[in-house]
Amino acid sequence: MTLTPQQIELFRHNGYLILENCIEPQVVESVLNIWRTDPQLKDDTKENANFEGEGLPTRLAYRPYMADDAYSAVACSERIVGPLAQIYESTISHYYTLNMQKDPATGGWEYHQDYGYHYNEFLYPQFVSVMVALDPATKENGCLRVIKGSNRLGRLHHEGLGSQRIADPERLGFAMAELDEVHCEMAPGSVLLFDGNTLHASNPNRSDYGRWSLVIAYVPDSNVWVRPGKPQMTHVDPLSDDAVRAAMQAHEERIAAG
Repeated sequence: MTLTPQQIELFRHNGYLILENCIEPQVVESVLNIWRTDPQLKDDTKENANFEGEGLPTRLAYRPYMADDAYSAVACSERIVGPLAQIYESTISHYYTLNMQKDPATGGWEYHQDYGYHYNEFLYPQFVSVMVALDPATKENGCLRVIKGSNRLGRLHHEGLGSQRIADPERLGFAMAELDEVHCEMAPGSVLLFDGNTLHASNPNRSDYGRWSLVIAYVPDSNVWVRPGKPQMTHVDPLSDDAVRAAMQAHEERIAAG
């Protein structure tokens, strides 16, 4: 998949870009089938309390590594990594994957920037997250919301709220008065790219159907790691469609074999 110059400019100006029908339907179906029967992922799934006091928990699995599995195969797909390499004019490294299991009556996230979490790790705000929709993402089930153009505000101060960090409420108020909020509704297989400084949030899922997705964080190899010790990143060698499908099949066979 190759981005047009117009798409690259839209991403840089608006802070996000949706690529519709980016991931093949059979790959989406395979990932969901594997996820629902994967005993390792079941063990890795935790509940975050992204609030203080009463609230709906957010269910996810945090994976700061690559593995020989379906989720890492999607993260390495040339359909995702190729556009990122175009945008950042650099080869790309994987930083972490979140398996977001947003079932009915589970929670959302308050407004934040991903670079707000990772400012102490990277010198430049060249940090990008990619959401791969596996189920329909709608307003009713708490699709991601972004503040269009907020990437151009720079990194805002963040503070703690339960298990998450949130953007400074006063600055957020100014941003929301100045810029448009967009609900990123997506069909399964569509992909949302959003800049590390793009303010984003999601409402709880109060519908009767789930919204499962992969959220994959990447960093251009041209960025600079500033913390002591070795960075926990993996350089990505893009996988072809055939290689991604083969990884799906191999993972399915391992689960079936027990």
